Amino acid sequence: QVQLVESGGGLVQAGGSLRLSCVASGRSVRVSGFSTLAMAWFSQVSGKEREFAAAITRSGSNAYYTDSVKDRFTISRDNTRNAVYLQMNNLKPEDTAVYYCAADISGLGGRSRGTYDYWGEGAQVTVSS
Repeated sequence: QVQLVESGGGLVQAGGSLRLSCVASGRSVRVSGFSTLAMAWFSQVSGKEREFAAAITRSGSNAYYTDSVKDRFTISRDNTRNAVYLQMNNLKPEDTAVYYCAADISGLGGRSRGTYDYWGEGAQVTVSS
Protein backbone atom coordinates (compact mmCIF):
# COMPACT_ATOMS: atom_id res chain seq x y z
CA GLN A 1 0.00 0.00 0.00
CA VAL A 2 1.01 3.57 -0.68
CA GLN A 3 -0.37 6.69 0.95
CA LEU A 4 0.08 10.00 -0.83
CA VAL A 5 -0.37 13.40 0.76
CA GLU A 6 -0.32 16.57 -1.35
CA SER A 7 0.36 20.08 -0.15
CA GLY A 8 1.09 23.50 -1.59
CA GLY A 9 -2.13 24.38 -3.34
CA GLY A 10 -3.76 27.77 -3.00
CA LEU A 11 -4.99 30.93 -4.69
CA VAL A 12 -2.67 32.85 -6.99
CA GLN A 13 -3.03 35.57 -9.60
CA ALA A 14 -2.48 34.84 -13.26
CA GLY A 15 1.22 34.84 -14.05
CA GLY A 16 2.12 33.68 -10.56
CA SER A 17 3.70 30.46 -9.34
CA LEU A 18 2.91 27.61 -6.98
CA ARG A 19 4.80 24.49 -5.97
CA LEU A 20 2.90 21.34 -5.16
CA SER A 21 4.48 18.64 -3.04
CA CYS A 22 3.46 15.02 -2.57
CA VAL A 23 4.95 12.77 0.07
CA ALA A 24 4.58 8.99 -0.12
CA SER A 25 4.44 6.53 2.76
CA GLY A 26 3.19 3.05 3.47
CA ARG A 27 4.28 -0.54 3.31
CA SER A 28 5.26 -0.57 -0.36
CA VAL A 29 7.46 2.48 0.18
CA ARG A 30 9.10 0.96 3.26
CA VAL A 31 9.69 -2.46 1.70
CA SER A 32 10.45 -1.67 -1.94
CA GLY A 33 11.45 1.98 -1.77
CA PHE A 34 10.00 5.13 -3.25
CA SER A 35 12.37 4.88 -6.20
CA THR A 36 10.45 1.84 -7.48
CA LEU A 37 7.33 3.97 -8.06
CA ALA A 38 6.58 5.89 -11.21
CA MET A 39 4.86 9.14 -10.22
CA ALA A 40 2.56 11.60 -11.90
CA TRP A 41 0.31 14.60 -11.41
CA PHE A 42 -3.21 14.79 -12.81
CA SER A 43 -5.69 17.65 -12.76
CA GLN A 44 -9.45 17.62 -12.48
CA VAL A 45 -12.02 20.35 -12.96
CA SER A 46 -15.36 19.81 -11.28
CA GLY A 47 -17.67 17.84 -13.56
CA LYS A 48 -14.89 16.75 -15.90
CA GLU A 49 -12.59 13.76 -16.12
CA ARG A 50 -9.23 13.66 -14.40
CA GLU A 51 -6.55 14.58 -16.93
CA PHE A 52 -2.83 13.90 -17.19
CA ALA A 53 -0.55 16.83 -16.41
CA ALA A 54 2.97 15.46 -15.86
CA ALA A 55 4.82 12.24 -15.09
CA ILE A 56 8.31 11.30 -14.02
CA THR A 57 10.24 8.06 -14.23
CA ARG A 58 11.51 6.19 -11.20
CA SER A 59 14.98 7.66 -11.27
CA GLY A 60 13.77 11.11 -12.24
CA SER A 61 15.81 11.04 -15.43
CA ASN A 62 12.81 11.52 -17.72
CA ALA A 63 9.67 13.62 -17.46
CA TYR A 64 6.56 13.92 -19.61
CA TYR A 65 4.02 16.72 -19.89
CA THR A 66 0.71 17.44 -21.49
CA ASP A 67 1.04 20.12 -24.14
CA SER A 68 -0.91 22.75 -22.21
CA VAL A 69 1.62 22.83 -19.34
CA LYS A 70 4.84 22.17 -21.22
CA ASP A 71 7.42 24.93 -20.64
CA ARG A 72 5.45 26.23 -17.64
CA PHE A 73 5.33 23.26 -15.24
CA THR A 74 8.23 21.12 -14.03
CA ILE A 75 7.87 17.77 -12.30
CA SER A 76 10.72 16.55 -10.11
CA ARG A 77 11.31 14.05 -7.35
CA ASP A 78 13.56 13.49 -4.37
CA ASN A 79 13.86 9.78 -3.73
CA THR A 80 15.64 10.43 -0.43
CA ARG A 81 12.58 12.29 0.84
CA ASN A 82 9.93 10.03 -0.78
CA ALA A 83 8.59 13.13 -2.49
CA VAL A 84 7.50 14.36 -5.89
CA TYR A 85 6.97 18.01 -6.78
CA LEU A 86 5.19 20.07 -9.40
CA GLN A 87 6.57 23.54 -9.94
CA MET A 88 3.89 25.59 -11.68
CA ASN A 89 4.98 28.88 -13.27
CA ASN A 90 3.16 31.47 -15.36
CA LEU A 91 -0.15 30.12 -14.12
CA LYS A 92 -3.29 30.78 -16.13
CA PRO A 93 -6.95 30.82 -15.04
CA GLU A 94 -7.49 27.65 -17.09
CA ASP A 95 -5.00 25.85 -14.81
CA THR A 96 -7.57 26.10 -12.01
CA ALA A 97 -8.30 22.55 -10.85
CA VAL A 98 -7.72 20.02 -8.13
CA TYR A 99 -4.30 18.45 -8.65
CA TYR A 100 -3.79 14.81 -7.69
CA CYS A 101 -0.55 12.98 -7.07
CA ALA A 102 -0.51 9.40 -8.35
CA ALA A 103 1.79 6.39 -7.94
CA ASP A 104 2.29 3.35 -10.16
CA ILE A 105 3.76 0.38 -8.32
CA SER A 106 4.73 -1.38 -11.53
CA GLY A 107 7.15 1.45 -12.18
CA LEU A 108 6.05 1.88 -15.79
CA GLY A 109 4.14 5.13 -15.38
CA GLY A 110 2.96 7.03 -18.44
CA ARG A 111 0.07 9.30 -19.33
CA SER A 112 -2.87 7.00 -18.73
CA ARG A 113 -4.97 7.46 -15.59
CA GLY A 114 -5.64 3.72 -15.44
CA THR A 115 -1.94 2.95 -15.04
CA TYR A 116 -1.78 4.43 -11.57
CA ASP A 117 -2.65 2.43 -8.49
CA TYR A 118 -2.66 5.00 -5.69
CA TRP A 119 -3.94 8.55 -5.48
CA GLY A 120 -3.73 11.40 -3.02
CA GLU A 121 -6.69 13.43 -1.82
CA GLY A 122 -5.86 16.34 -4.10
CA ALA A 123 -4.74 19.93 -3.74
CA GLN A 124 -6.88 22.83 -4.96
CA VAL A 125 -5.16 25.32 -7.25
CA THR A 126 -7.12 28.46 -8.11
CA VAL A 127 -5.77 31.04 -10.53
CA SER A 128 -7.53 34.39 -10.67
CA SER A 129 -7.47 36.63 -13.72
